Amino acid sequence: MSQKNYAVIPAGGAGTRLWPRSRRLTPKHTLPLASGGRTLLRDTYDRVRGLVDEVFIVTERTQREIINAVLPEVDSEHMIIEPVARGTTNAYGLAALTLQRLDPAGVMLAMASDHVVRGRAEISRALHAALRAAGVTDNLIAIGLKPKYASTGLGYLHASRPGPAGTRRVQQFLEKPDLKTATRFLKAGGYYWNVAWFAWRTSIFLEQMQQHAPKHLSGLRKVLEARTAGDEQTASELYRRLPVEVIDRSVMEKTDKLLLVPATFDWSDIGSWSELGDRVRADSQGNSVDGEAILVDTTGSLIFGDRRLIAAIGVKDLIIVDTEDAVLVVPRSRAQDVRKVVEALRRARKTRYL
Repeated sequence: MSQKNYAVIPAGGAGTRLWPRSRRLTPKHTLPLASGGRTLLRDTYDRVRGLVDEVFIVTERTQREIINAVLPEVDSEHMIIEPVARGTTNAYGLAALTLQRLDPAGVMLAMASDHVVRGRAEISRALHAALRAAGVTDNLIAIGLKPKYASTGLGYLHASRPGPAGTRRVQQFLEKPDLKTATRFLKAGGYYWNVAWFAWRTSIFLEQMQQHAPKHLSGLRKVLEARTAGDEQTASELYRRLPVEVIDRSVMEKTDKLLLVPATFDWSDIGSWSELGDRVRADSQGNSVDGEAILVDTTGSLIFGDRRLIAAIGVKDLIIVDTEDAVLVVPRSRAQDVRKVVEALRRARKTRYL
């Protein structure tokens, strides 16, 4: 029997840095930010479904109906439900254990549901290469993008030496650098942006979890045992107690079994309104507008309208986002601070705006 490939797409959380558009009922992955006005989740699903045998969605219980509305063709058998979101270590661990029961020899492709990408042919080539390398080596595979500029907002993978199956061996897993260090990475070569797209045989990934994240794995096994016994309440209680950690820190930074497939497609995780604005064509005054707006003596600003006209006079480098019940106004330089509004709303218990 030939080896089967499975895609796992985590689709949870809300994306607080894109408030007020991204909320509990309209999380980031359901926003129409992909080409042609498609949702990011739909774009991700369509991107991988022709490359693998089956596609699974990992999501928290509260988003199940939201996911069904975007992807009605995904049945309950292909939904891996988290009682609550508890980080990518637990999400991928739960998925790997679920797939391991289904197919002990299977290869798992893991990729986020909320990235904006372009370059279908290059993406398909990179994903095929990652799946192939995962299938024929006893390693975890990361897809790394060749840097286009000295980014200080992304982590890097140092992989200057060749590895098996057309890969490169990862020597270092590096956190977000300062500008001087990022510039050095760009000039030196052999450094790649970490976009958190991975592939592995589930058996190899679970071995690495056992070595580097044993508490997560032990807890997840107990969760599945409770689910198998039909005790969803106990499973939920156990899952809520699991430590929260991203897979990069719990496993990827620690493993000595990490290989990289280099790639060159256009990618962004749209981590702020400023990043989204950079993808909207600017006019001669440097303003990017989505919606209806009248701008007088306004420069370098991002305007995201909804149902109303937005008028701005004499403003510079400002972000304005309009929705039915909330308006965001923030300097472009502080776009990353939007999550502080979400935190303040939680503290004030104004949950209707979350």
